[in-house]
Amino acid sequence: MNDATNVMENMQSAESVNVIETKGLTKRYGSLLVLNAIDEVIKDGEKVAIIGPSGSGKSTFLRCLNCMEDPSDGSIYFDGEDLADTKVNINTHREKIGMVFQQFNLFNNKTVIQNIMLAPVYVGTRNLRRAKWHNAFLWLTNIFRKKKQEKVEITTTKEEIVSKAREQAMELLGRIGLEDKANVYPSTLSGGQKQRIAIVRALAMNPKVMLFDEPTSALDPEMVGEVLDLMKQLADEGMTMVIVTHEMGFAREVADRVLFMDGGIIAEQGTPDEVFNHPKSERLKAFLAKVL
Repeated sequence: MNDATNVMENMQSAESVNVIETKGLTKRYGSLLVLNAIDEVIKDGEKVAIIGPSGSGKSTFLRCLNCMEDPSDGSIYFDGEDLADTKVNINTHREKIGMVFQQFNLFNNKTVIQNIMLAPVYVGTRNLRRAKWHNAFLWLTNIFRKKKQEKVEITTTKEEIVSKAREQAMELLGRIGLEDKANVYPSTLSGGQKQRIAIVRALAMNPKVMLFDEPTSALDPEMVGEVLDLMKQLADEGMTMVIVTHEMGFAREVADRVLFMDGGIIAEQGTPDEVFNHPKSERLKAFLAKVL
């Protein structure tokens, strides 16, 4: 088998990997049914835009994907594990699911670089602390275990974790042209700058998938473009992305698939050309007539 064949097979294999899969995903608030038994798959490297009227369940669906909203019923698989299973450590999986909100959610009492460094330093030092505690009490835990545990190799220090996080944060700020804002506070920034920093803050955890909940809806019109340009860069680099958006031009240009939600279900989906140029349902046609 030649190298070209191997490359093609590897590409096909990568394309078939399901990063997120929902089965019967249902969400209720009391008697209000917000999501109605949704079955959906997000594949590795796929860019999925979610459109639809207000109250259709778009943001709730997105927030359920990393269990920021606990589903009332159904399953949410990320890398093969059901996040809705109470036995699964949800926080470990969330480290690989970046989330960007409408309202930035930056910590105003921390500088820009401290905001970006916060999660990597927390996770790195937490893991270091766990490794040290594991090794410290290894002799005791092995007394009660049939299969003896080995020491965890510790290859870093807290100082090295902080230094690496700072270096990565400056690289990310350089990517968006905001290195000079590293030591200022978010209150001094424009909305577009805040949202770009919120995006690179999520990227600092090296996520496997990025979720965007209407990331431009709180921005002035002239600031929308700079945020969408950064998102286009991520899409071009192959990041798996799920985006709830009202920016139809962006969805048409960037998405591999567009999901139209209405009444708590995915009422129609397809390529941007299929959804925007050849809608099948009257409901989608009516929606597009109002937003295009």
